[in-house]
Amino acid sequence: MPDMLPPDPSTSSSHAARPGPRSLSHPLSNDAFARHAETLLAVIYPERKDEVLRRLETLMELHRSRLAPRVPEGEPLWSERDQWLITYGDSVQQEGEAPLATLNDFLASRLGDCLSGVHVLPFFPWSSDDGFSVIHYREVNPALGDWQDIQRLSEQRDLMADLVINHCSRESLWFADYLAGVQPGRDYFIEMDPETDVSSVVRPRPSALLTPVHTRRGLRHLWATFSDDQIDLNFANPDVLLEFIGILLYYLEQGARMIRLDAVAFLWKRLGTSCVHLPETHAVVRLLRAIVDHLAPGSLLITETNVPHAENMSYFGLDRLSEQDLTSLEGSAQADEAHMIYQFTLPPLTLHTLTSGDASALTEWAASLPSLPAGCSYFNFTASHDGIGVRALEGLLPDHERDTLVRLVHDFGGYVSMRANPGRADTPYELNISYFDALKGTRRGRDPWQIERFIASQTLMLSLQGIPGLYLHSLTATPNHQEGVERDGHLRAINRRKWQREELEALLSSPNTATHEVFHALKRRMTLRREEPCFHPDAHQQVFDLGPDFFVFERVTHEGRRLLFALNVTDQPRVLPLPESWQGLALTDHLCHDKAFDPAMARRPYQAAWLMEQSVRPPAIEVV
Repeated sequence: MPDMLPPDPSTSSSHAARPGPRSLSHPLSNDAFARHAETLLAVIYPERKDEVLRRLETLMELHRSRLAPRVPEGEPLWSERDQWLITYGDSVQQEGEAPLATLNDFLASRLGDCLSGVHVLPFFPWSSDDGFSVIHYREVNPALGDWQDIQRLSEQRDLMADLVINHCSRESLWFADYLAGVQPGRDYFIEMDPETDVSSVVRPRPSALLTPVHTRRGLRHLWATFSDDQIDLNFANPDVLLEFIGILLYYLEQGARMIRLDAVAFLWKRLGTSCVHLPETHAVVRLLRAIVDHLAPGSLLITETNVPHAENMSYFGLDRLSEQDLTSLEGSAQADEAHMIYQFTLPPLTLHTLTSGDASALTEWAASLPSLPAGCSYFNFTASHDGIGVRALEGLLPDHERDTLVRLVHDFGGYVSMRANPGRADTPYELNISYFDALKGTRRGRDPWQIERFIASQTLMLSLQGIPGLYLHSLTATPNHQEGVERDGHLRAINRRKWQREELEALLSSPNTATHEVFHALKRRMTLRREEPCFHPDAHQQVFDLGPDFFVFERVTHEGRRLLFALNVTDQPRVLPLPESWQGLALTDHLCHDKAFDPAMARRPYQAAWLMEQSVRPPAIEVV
């Protein structure tokens, strides 16, 4: 990616109109797709590209009549109304009812049209890792429901489905084929001599990379990046890639609009390299994007790559665009890799900011984010089914600051998962704790500001450029689920509680619970946000450095409508120093029911503001 200077925070913002939304749906023609696919297959399978292209075109023809554009040609891919929920299919349960049906009814009754989409985490039959060790890719776990339940969810809102593409369960039929030495699974996995030097391979786990397996041909050792129940698939065999393309298209046919490429960074293996982010991996993502844009324009691909920030950004494919393309406001450049990436830096950096009371690192990072080309956006989140990854902090915070977060998480009842490093000691990989409890206090210990601090973290996430995704357990202020860790025996269970609907409804209805206070505060913010054009994912963002006590940025639409976000990140009252371009204006705070803003009045601890000029009327909506 070309070196880019962050915007100068001291520069006054221009009121000039900016370009309109650039995220438009443009399906590829048949000829353009064929040329692009051939180029990519020459990278992936140089000796077999013509054969694989013919097979790919045959496969696509089988699905073409069952797919249609999800967004009309020339229409925006997204808007300020895009707000997603992340949840397991059985996170809310009710006796005598399929959990997917319960989830659908709960979302309709409690959140209505606040949500544009829902990411239902792996809903397939599985053997471990709460769904990410898939046994059958084309089936719905009967304990959750069936494909009709999935389709009903997709009829009410957009649906994100996981393509668990790097590995499968050792209980799968493919693995049974491998053990028996029969096709197709016989060549679906990666055999290695156990004496092979794999020390250069980047690992997300401390376990051994090669796992022993007894087959009809004797003992074999297979590549297993994540666990001995999650066996990596051999994408050097084009049959595997074509199989997964068929699965991806099947998910789109069942109603999914967004496909999450799980652990895709580890897809391609080449000994002597790190086996992460290899050129073939990026070419596969680009090929999947081309297929989606061609057959079902408006459908979206999102890459899940919990890696350092610069590596994560590579999945936009920005390195193939010129600096002029990246800095242009005309939107002529069109990216060809992922539509979205998870903003993995945001969860740990927000946690660092709110527990240290210092916004400096967050301000510097946010100011460094490049302008994105057409058809790209960030997926912002603070919590998910996994822990809080800390690899994204590499190069942004010194190790001693990361270690301070580790100590804080231990103090607040959480755990830390480690990863292996070639030739050196294991290091922290993720913090296992509910995000609500991670904000129980600051480095000085617990304090009375947990709820305010947590709401501030979510308001920040909802305000940043991109599309927000809220984890169900963030909406419900779920504390650490220690019983789950003890029962399931793995650390991530601390943030994967299963609610009984009756219990959850009681908490939501009681004004004296954290669940009630957080849920209704966030629902109000989501209701306001979805009607405010400044929160369009393509609206310009400029970050201001106003000192360590505040995190401040503005969002500007292409018509020139402006909104200033400001957050006191400390546990003390502080007076907000307005940016120069906002000084002397009569302002109202959209978060405080459009009351006049007094620049001399101190902001409360962890108080956020959405400031607008009084002459600019916010949308007239009823907030329940």
